[in-house]
Formats: sequence, structure tokens, C-alpha cells
Amino acid sequence: MSTHEPDRAAEDGSGTGSTAPRSLAEALRARDDASLGALLRARPDLLNPVPGDLTQLATRAGTRASVIRALEHLDRFTLQTAEALAVAPEPATYGTLLALLAGDEGDDAGAEARTVSAALPHAVAALREQALLWGPDDRLRLVRTARELLAPAPQRPSPTGLGPTVAEATAGMSPGRVQEIVTAAGLASTHDPVSAVASLTALFTDRPRMSALLDEAPADAVEVLSRLVWGPPYGQVTAEPAAHLRWLLDRGLLLPTAPGTVVLPREAALHLRGGRAHRALEPVPPAVEPAATHRPTVVNATGAGQAYTALATVEELLKDWDEGGPAVLRAGGLSVRDLKRTAAALDTTEPLAAFWVELAYAAGLIASDGEADEQYAATPAYDNWLEQPAAERWARLVAAWLPATRTPGLVAGRDGGVAAAGRTLSVLGPHLDRSAAPEVRRRVLALLSELPEGASPAPETLLARLRWERPLRGAAASSDEAGDPDDLRARIARWTLTEAELLGFTGRGALSEHGRALLEDGVTTDAEAAAVALLAPLLPEPLDHVLLQADLTAVAPGPLERPLAEALSVLADVESKGGATVYRFTPGSVRRALDSGRTASDLHDFLNTHSRTPVPQPLAYLIDDVARKHGHLRIGAASAYVRCDDDVLLGEILADKRSAALRLRRLAPTVLAAQADPAALLEGLRQMGFAPAAETPEGDVLITRAHAHRTPPRSAPEPVPEGPPVPDGTLLTAAVRAIRAGDLASTTPRKHAPGEQSGALPRTSAADTLATMQAAVLTGEAVWIGYVNAEGSASQRVIAPIRVEGGFVTAYDHTADEVRTYPLHRVTGVAELEAEA
Repeated sequence: MSTHEPDRAAEDGSGTGSTAPRSLAEALRARDDASLGALLRARPDLLNPVPGDLTQLATRAGTRASVIRALEHLDRFTLQTAEALAVAPEPATYGTLLALLAGDEGDDAGAEARTVSAALPHAVAALREQALLWGPDDRLRLVRTARELLAPAPQRPSPTGLGPTVAEATAGMSPGRVQEIVTAAGLASTHDPVSAVASLTALFTDRPRMSALLDEAPADAVEVLSRLVWGPPYGQVTAEPAAHLRWLLDRGLLLPTAPGTVVLPREAALHLRGGRAHRALEPVPPAVEPAATHRPTVVNATGAGQAYTALATVEELLKDWDEGGPAVLRAGGLSVRDLKRTAAALDTTEPLAAFWVELAYAAGLIASDGEADEQYAATPAYDNWLEQPAAERWARLVAAWLPATRTPGLVAGRDGGVAAAGRTLSVLGPHLDRSAAPEVRRRVLALLSELPEGASPAPETLLARLRWERPLRGAAASSDEAGDPDDLRARIARWTLTEAELLGFTGRGALSEHGRALLEDGVTTDAEAAAVALLAPLLPEPLDHVLLQADLTAVAPGPLERPLAEALSVLADVESKGGATVYRFTPGSVRRALDSGRTASDLHDFLNTHSRTPVPQPLAYLIDDVARKHGHLRIGAASAYVRCDDDVLLGEILADKRSAALRLRRLAPTVLAAQADPAALLEGLRQMGFAPAAETPEGDVLITRAHAHRTPPRSAPEPVPEGPPVPDGTLLTAAVRAIRAGDLASTTPRKHAPGEQSGALPRTSAADTLATMQAAVLTGEAVWIGYVNAEGSASQRVIAPIRVEGGFVTAYDHTADEVRTYPLHRVTGVAELEAEA
């Protein structure tokens, strides 16, 4: 059937030329160390803890949880191969498997069959590597747990759409009824139901005889079979079925499974399908199609612009929270009101604000301060981050984003774990971690890197590729070929495309050069340095000047140097952002600068130094006018008081009806007392149009500056791993060596004492143990011992004694592959190894 079988059998050592393994443990025992290492790397859960021997490894590889995890990492065609094996007779031959996938016509069926034939060896090898399949090509066996998970069942329909076999469907049927079906189908009656079922199965699997039987079927009966053939195979019938249904029931083409329920037997369905287990096969991955192509220089420039915007947005967020951010909810996270306020401050939408907040959190730039009235604030790491060059700051944000498991796209939704409590997922709150996020994110970006330079992908083709690579990993089954909108992996992929564009990792949907540098070698120091070197020349240089205009505005034609930007943000209010930032000067903003300790002359000098245009006369008049009034009124703490050398001005305040809420009264010609705190009094008088200044107890003007609030040192949140981490080469080598050694100890032939049970630890007296050990030292032979450690754990070992003295035996332990010393009182017994034939 296939020309690939001999070569493949020679490659993996599973051909029929050697003795066929009788179990998965024997199949693993026949593997070399590299193959075992590949298995442990593909299924790292098998290493926790390290199995004692290969039998234990095989048992663990067949557990339900481990098999489900392994199946979830199969691509679509490899999974379809496993599904076909689950409905094939056990054991199955390679030819039978190929026929189930390509159809009975085999290689003569056309291009699709040839494609299947070419892809099948790789799928079988992948199943073998992950220990989901074992046996030579003429006796392929799916691991029992995998077969139970993938085989058809009434409670769990098979993805193939096939039903039970004739033998399974007739298991509870009376022998008389079985004989009636056999007779109606034109077969000779038999003496027992087993041979009758076998005869009926042979009929359904014999294409010429089955075709002849179906040629006699009524047209309505054929229509019923056509509706059931591709699944689901179950249907409903009444107590008095119609004639065409009775014809199918009498001949076993429909078999009852429950009162009123019938099923199309698997063998009959396969005949109607032309021997195919699946209606649609996907032996090759769907291609990711480019939607548009841009010049690389345009992509890189666009990405750099987005990168700078990302840095500015994170800085603005942290500046907004500089004196202390929003309070932490009792259940953790940010309230909806605070998220809306943050979105308004950043001039963006709430979902994007959630992304920026979570990004800053992942980078370790914000955290909760841990105070009694807990609130979010910048961390000390934020100050260090601000001092770095722009390209390095971007690299740090991206290095935090790539492995992050927190998923801001879920904000405002509900999670299965908290929906019962009626809670909505909040920014910075619990339950936002999704361990699949890093893997999906990296895979999406890797697929982008495979496109031609400057090409952006068509999103639907990219999602189709992801569904092919991990068909079982979504939140919902991939039964809908168009994609389930609730599929978590699909949503993460879409969020990745959006977030990558926001960060400047991509430009116009295509991967940028600085983004590609971080993907090729992973997020390492060298990769970050390469990305920084590519991005730095593309970022705009900060400017040291603005353009003052006669309408009391200043235009920054680009990003400003940080000291200039900070000083200007105190003196003026930001009116609009974009390629150029517009600042507006108002009496309130000028007063804010004077409150910070600046004088009018300081402000004039600042503007003259940093403006490329002359200072407009209206702006100079505004500064002088506010400065002349500033501090004329002084406010201090009594409860609060107002003092002024101009008693007429104080009388004007008392006469103003708007001051009634402040409850002022005159203590002296130049002093008013208020039943309000100084801050409320200061704000109230400013709303009345005055320019008061707060003063210290000594009578000096109180200079007000923003006091930055920082959390104690905090580390960035650790991503939540998806299962055990992938072991490195050193661990794999040590694990394989330990498993081999343990297997040697458990399988080495040894002499059994009379009455000793096979597999039990040896039991000998202390005197016999000592004598056997001393004899082994003299002869240099290895012995088999039972040993119980200090924790009470029993094990068996093969050792070569070197020295026996002081109640201890020093020996080379073949199990641990090193020299060890064992207390003799912990040795349960010793036995000699059988001589090799």
C-alpha cells in the first residue's frame, strides 16, 4: 500500500525485522537515549518526578491527564491520524491506517491521496515520539487511554462521525434477533451469536457484496443512510417504523442502541464513505496569505513612530499616578470608575487603557504600595527606566510583554472561576492570567516572520493556521470551520496583532526589523541590544525648543527633552496631542508655576530661552498680571485665616455672596478668620477670581511642588507557566541516565530464593547479606539489593561492592551511576545476578 513503510521501519527500529514489543514499556526500552530525551522534552510532565524505570515512565505516559495534554499539542493531521487509529481494528497495519485516511482507492485516488501518503509517515513518527503510538508498522497500537478518548461513544461522539462497530452495537442483542438479521441480509445462519456477528461484519467490509446489498435498498432507505453517513450516526425511530426503515433494521444497516434510538454501524458507514474515516482531511497546514505588502522602510518607520507613542503613553500614565494612583479594590485590581478616569487621562478607550496599565505592571513599573489605604503607584524601577535611552525603554516593555500571561483583553468579561460570584474581571486584578497567551503570542509573531519582508497577514488565514496547529487547544471545540468567536486562542491571536501594532513591534501589520531581532534569538541580552541598535536611529530626537504663538499657545513640533517637557507641563496645560503637542497658557497654569516657587522673571527667562519665536505680548502681560496679584492675599492655618495689607480688599471679599460658604469673619483690619481648612479656603478664593497664596507658620509663601509617591521595591509579576517547564539538555541527560539505570536494576535477571515472589525485594538475614557482600568484593561481581532509605522509601538497586567495613558497604551503584556508601542495616536482602547465557 505504501512505499514509505520499509524506510520508516528501518529509521525508527520498529519494523518487523526485530521482535515486536509486547507493551509500551518494551517499546520505550528499545529506544535510544536521544529518542527518550525527545519524548521527555515533548512531554515534560512525565519528568515530575523522574520515573524510577521505563515501566513507570510507560505507566505515567498512559495516564489520562498526561495523554490529554499530549493530544492537545498535536496538529490537525496528526490528531486525525490518531482518530483514524482509534476507529481501526487493533492492532492496525500501516496500510489499513492509510486506507482509512486516503480511502480504499489508495494511491490511485489522485493528488489528495498522494498528499496524505506523503504526510502520514511524519504524523506516525510524531505519535511514536510522544509515546501515543507503539508497535511496528504491521501492528500499530494506540495507547489505551488515547483510544478511549478518541473512539466513538454515545456520550462523546467521535470527530470522525463514526459510530460503534457491529460487535459493539449488538453486544446486548438477543441471539435470536442476531440470527434474524443475518438471515435477512442473505447470509447463512450460524450456531452462535459470535460467529453470526463475525459473518455480518465480513459482509459489511466486503465491498462487492455490500454494494450488491445496497443495490436492493429502497430509495428512501438510501436517503436515510446518506444523512447518517458522515455523522452523527444516531437517529430516532418510532415503535412502528416506516417500511424503508424496517428494511434497514432487518438487515442490520441500522442497529438499536436504546429504545427509539438507532445507529449506523461503523463498517457500513466506512463502506458508504469509500473507506475514509474523515470527511475532510488537512494533511498540510493552510498557508498564511499576505493581505498587503509595504516597503520595509515604511514598515520600520511606522513601527518606530508607534514605539515612541507607546513610550509616551506609558510615561503619561505613570505621570498621572506619580503622586499616588487609584485605590486597590478589596478583591484586588482597579475599579471601573478608575479605569474610565485613566482612559480619559490618556485620551484613549478603556480596553487600550487596560492594556497600557497591564503592560506597565508586567514591566515592574507600577505596583500596589502595601499601605493601610492601599493604592497603586510607580515603583522605584520607574525612575531608573526613565533615565534609559528611548530604545532601551522600549526593549524593556517588549521583553515584559512577550512572555506575559496576563491578558488585558479579558477585562470587563467574566471568567468561569469567578462568574458564579458575579464578579467582573478587572485590570490588575486576579484571574487575568492565561497560560496559553505566551505560546500563542510567539507563534503569531513567528508566522509573521515567515511572510515576505514588509507583508502583513490576512487575519483569517493566520487564525486558520493556528487552528490547524492546535485544534484541541481552544476554549471550544474546533467543529466550526469558520472559527468560534469564543475560542480563547483566536481572541489572544487577534489581541496579539493589535498589541504588536500599538507597541511598534509591527508597522502597518508587517513585522518590523527591530521586532524581528527579538524573535530570531529570543529575548536575550544580545537580542535586545540588536533590537535597540535597529530602533534607535529611527526614533525622533528630543527637541529643546517650542514655538510660542499670539493666541497664548505653544507648539512643540516634536518630542521635547524631559526637563523642558516637565517645566512646560507646569506652566501650561496640554490642549492637544499628535505629531505636534499644543500647550495653552491660562491664569491657572501660570499661578501653578508661581506656586511651585518660580518668579515672573524666571518664567520670562524660561520662555525666552526655549522659544524659537519671540514671546508674544499677550503672554508676557498674562504672566505679569498673575504675578502682580499672586500672594497679595495670604492664607494660613488657624482653623484658617486670610491676611492682607489692603483692608479694602478684605472688605470686598466679605461683601461677596460667594464667600458665605467659607464663613469668614474679620479679626482685625487686615485679618479674616474662616471655619474652613486652608486648602478649601485657598480653592474657594481662587474660584472667586482672587490669587491667594498659602503661607508657612513663619509667614513665608508656601511653595507647593508635587511629591512623587513610590512603592517599596517590587519585582515584576512572574508569568504563570502552562504545565511543567521544558527541561534543558543537562536535566534531560541526567533523567535519561537515571531512568536507564533504574530500568537496569528492575530488569536485570537474578537468582530467586525458593518461594520468593517475582518483583519483590530480596529478603536475606543479616549474616547472609554480609557474607554475600564480602564474596562480591572478592569476585568483583555485581549483586542485586533491596534498600530502604531514611524516609522509608524502598527501592531495588544493582551494585558492585568495593569495600565492606564498619557496618557499611561502599559500592558502585549502577542505578545512580556513581560510587555510594550504604548502611548494611538498611539493606533488606541481597541476591546474585544470573549469569548471562
